[in-house]
Amino acid sequence: MSLDRLRSWMESEGAVVAFLTSPVSIAYLTGFATNPHERLMALIVREADAVLVVPGLEEASATAAARGVSVRAWRDGEDPWAPVAAALGCISGRVAVEKDHLSLAGWEQLRVLAGAPQPVDAGVELRRLRARKTPEEIARLERAAGLTDAVTEQALAELRAGRSELEVAAAIDHLIATAGGRPSFETIVQSGPNSAQPHLRPGGRRLAPGDLILLDFGAAFEGYRADTTRTVVLGEPDARQVELHELVLTAHDAAVAAVRPGATVGDVDEAARAVIRAGGEADRFIHRVGHGLGLEAHEDPSLDPGGSAILEEGMVITIEPGVYLPGWGGIRIEDDVVVEAGGGRLLTQAGRTLSS
Repeated sequence: MSLDRLRSWMESEGAVVAFLTSPVSIAYLTGFATNPHERLMALIVREADAVLVVPGLEEASATAAARGVSVRAWRDGEDPWAPVAAALGCISGRVAVEKDHLSLAGWEQLRVLAGAPQPVDAGVELRRLRARKTPEEIARLERAAGLTDAVTEQALAELRAGRSELEVAAAIDHLIATAGGRPSFETIVQSGPNSAQPHLRPGGRRLAPGDLILLDFGAAFEGYRADTTRTVVLGEPDARQVELHELVLTAHDAAVAAVRPGATVGDVDEAARAVIRAGGEADRFIHRVGHGLGLEAHEDPSLDPGGSAILEEGMVITIEPGVYLPGWGGIRIEDDVVVEAGGGRLLTQAGRTLSS
């Protein structure tokens, strides 16, 4: 189905062939997911056929997993562009490429093989197609969210004074593996004043009573990635911690309530931002309210302040407002939401209370 939608777009753009090199695009279009590292991997799509060129190390797994394509492999020591040339054949017309992924060296090789073709960017269209999930993709994201919820509850129950941020992060990754998933991205654990830096990686700081503890992680299922954040206090929270947590949770709920087909991403961001602004903490909410989810932990749409992109049924996004006070700490609450005809439906549902 995805290949058919790409071919329809190619026809409308007058592209006779697509030469795609992003592993994420290849996974989306064929079902085969891998990281070829420095080796050439490419998908060549024509009206009548599609060829996946892979390193020899990947041949068996690509043959087993890839749908709707034939697989051609090259071995180390061979010219990786030889199977590409065979798959391309003679070209007279436009070639669709991913301008944000294809290197200049790759484009120069393609020009040699294809005879100075006219390029058209397929990257924007592929991101648009990926933004609206099929029911099968949503089912995988639901499974990823369920795994993430289970790990969240267990990880919060195991927080103890004296454990380092690195130890907690490693424990979360182990819980994800035990549950049958993979980490969606590098797990983030921040404690005390470290929680005021939204993307600070875990370090050797040890948890102490009264600390704000921020956990930002997700489990991936069959390549589809969940992403959640919970902030708790180790022990009894104080009045300021309670106040700001309630503010962020109210902003989170307001943004979720604003999710619906036809709303702009700016509308959803503003629903959260207005709450935090009214609470006097506008300058402490320093990032967008969310982003798309799927085969990548960050993909379209981006829920930027004032953004004009329109939410559509089938999109899956995060909602993650936060407040960060340097030297004191930060609070963020994040959930995954699917856009449905009736509004937004939460995929991640682990508890959002402040007490650990």
